[in-house]
Amino acid sequence: MKGKLIGVGLGPGDPELMTLKAHRLIAGARVVAYPALENGESFARSIAAQSIPPNADEIIINIPMTVERGPAQAAYDKGAADIAVQLDKGENVVVLCEGDPFFYGSFMYLFSRLADEYETDIVPGVTSVTTCAAMAKRPLTARNDVLAIIPGPLGSDDMRTRIEAAGAVAIMKVGRHLGRIRALLSDMGLSENATYVARASLPSQQVLPLERAPDPAPYFSMILITKGEDPWLS
Repeated sequence: MKGKLIGVGLGPGDPELMTLKAHRLIAGARVVAYPALENGESFARSIAAQSIPPNADEIIINIPMTVERGPAQAAYDKGAADIAVQLDKGENVVVLCEGDPFFYGSFMYLFSRLADEYETDIVPGVTSVTTCAAMAKRPLTARNDVLAIIPGPLGSDDMRTRIEAAGAVAIMKVGRHLGRIRALLSDMGLSENATYVARASLPSQQVLPLERAPDPAPYFSMILITKGEDPWLS
């Protein structure tokens, strides 16, 4: 029999925000897989480190740090092939994914390559959006507000259109785009409504008014915006 592919969401970074199910599956795993940067660092593994059995086999998926899609796609091709070897042996493979596997999660790229051939389970995780709202002590939405979740690399014209159509906004993966986004929000008169959160739930976490945010920002940073008066106060 073939093994099962199990995508496990780890939450935003604080190991205590992993679910009980995530911990149980990782602690019982014989094979775990996770993405890592080319220098060997793996944020996903660092979150789950205390749960990984010392005798577990580990499959490291080295992701190149480049904006080009080709090298990353090749890395996921190789990672999927390495995982398939274990699945064909009958071993279940637990794939670690920071955040939630299907919310901008790295696991989805392995899922697309393997799910047609192997049984899969998905364990959701606490998302960065809800974590940032909690750390900033700012509710995301209320009543009939429409929440727009926007990736930071999106072009300014498209970003403006989506912000204008929404009642509340979360801009993710801000990173090197912070200066451009901050200028856009200032032009839209929304700077005072914006809160910057970086590395939410980690010891290095920052929660600041957008005007005080460092530029460039770290990759794991977000801007939360509400329009007009805070709707939950009325």
